[in-house]
Amino acid sequence: MTHTKLVLPEFPLSSTYNPEWIIAGVSGGANPLWMTEWLAGSLDLRHGMRILDLGCGRALSSIFLHREFGVQVWATDLWFSVTENLQRIQDAGVDNGVFPIHADARSLPFANGFFDAIISIDSFIYYGTDDLYLNSLARLLKPGGQLAIAGAGLMKEFEGSIPDHLKQWWTPDLWCLHSADWWRKHWERTGIVSIETADTLPNGWRLWREWHLTIAPDNRAEIEALEMDEGRYLGYVRVIARRQSAIQLEEPIVSIPNQYVKKPLLRDKEYNK
Repeated sequence: MTHTKLVLPEFPLSSTYNPEWIIAGVSGGANPLWMTEWLAGSLDLRHGMRILDLGCGRALSSIFLHREFGVQVWATDLWFSVTENLQRIQDAGVDNGVFPIHADARSLPFANGFFDAIISIDSFIYYGTDDLYLNSLARLLKPGGQLAIAGAGLMKEFEGSIPDHLKQWWTPDLWCLHSADWWRKHWERTGIVSIETADTLPNGWRLWREWHLTIAPDNRAEIEALEMDEGRYLGYVRVIARRQSAIQLEEPIVSIPNQYVKKPLLRDKEYNK
């Protein structure tokens, strides 16, 4: 596959970026610019908004958001070097609007209601399946702010065991992959957000395959799994929700006050009567 495959009519904004720059910033199994452009098409992005790019990898999505929409982006990741991301941001000429942060998604250093929107590209699956996580994250959104995720997922949940054609590729960590409908139910039942979009990318499995042929052509197990599956189960998933303004979110418990009261270890004679 040639780099011309990274130029697609369905992603006109992404197609203007240098393929070598995109490939040098690889951090996952999905093209971060494609996923971000797909999300942005259904987001209310306005100049000057504060955006949390959660699990940003090498910050390509953050740079893209600032350049294309004029938003301020906090490019937050745990695994990738914040120093490398700063250099990439500076080289892109956007250090006035993209701010690299090293942080764990479960311990984010931001004030309640700080962000107008939170996005996560091909990352949310690694921590967002926790039943309690949405309450913790949604506190950082302004009431009415949007939460949006996109990346690898399932077209439908498995019924029973792993399909035979996926068994050779499937590893235990892939159980974090879910369908758009699963994510809809996972978020909707909390009452914290209202779902605006929960869908899949047309021909997502082909784009997933083409991306891997570009960045990891030796990853035959994954490429062959996609080719055998042909979109029956594998593809790209997008979910967008809005924080409900009337919901009062609980503050997370981060420590328990010291309330030690010394008591006798053993029963005394009074207890034995």
